[in-house]
Amino acid sequence: MLTNPDGEPRPFLTPSLMFGGQAQNRAHEAANYYIATFNDSALGHLVPYGDQTGPATAGSVMYSDFTLEGQWFSAMDSGVEQDFSFTPGVSLMVNCKDQEEIDRLWEALSVVPGAEQCGWCMDQFGVSWQIAPADMDELMKQPGAFERMLEMKKLDIAGLRGS
Repeated sequence: MLTNPDGEPRPFLTPSLMFGGQAQNRAHEAANYYIATFNDSALGHLVPYGDQTGPATAGSVMYSDFTLEGQWFSAMDSGVEQDFSFTPGVSLMVNCKDQEEIDRLWEALSVVPGAEQCGWCMDQFGVSWQIAPADMDELMKQPGAFERMLEMKKLDIAGLRGS
């Protein structure tokens, strides 16, 4: 995995998404969705299962990699039965340049209203995301910003500033 097959540099650390449980056999769908959602994104390699392997159907993803805005990820469908999938114990953080980007990504990635709080959301595959302003550290220095954030689901930059 990630052995520089095309001679291009690979990162030291790569988030890897294992699709099992309720998300079983959705790795390819998810990768395509993420690539369509984020700018400057592309599929790298895709290796399908040739035959049914446990719960992984023939043609589902044995291994794939892709980039989202230049960040490498890998994804695969589990080849063994498991009764779990993703949890909010791990989330992917996106540092957004402005409110427009926050709004666009929130619209695309938030589909579980019960998982929304303080900029956290969950997508249709069960992956948790943190959609935050790139200057969150500065915004949180504003008087009362933390208290205002606790009342928010999707983060509102003007609201964090108190304006």
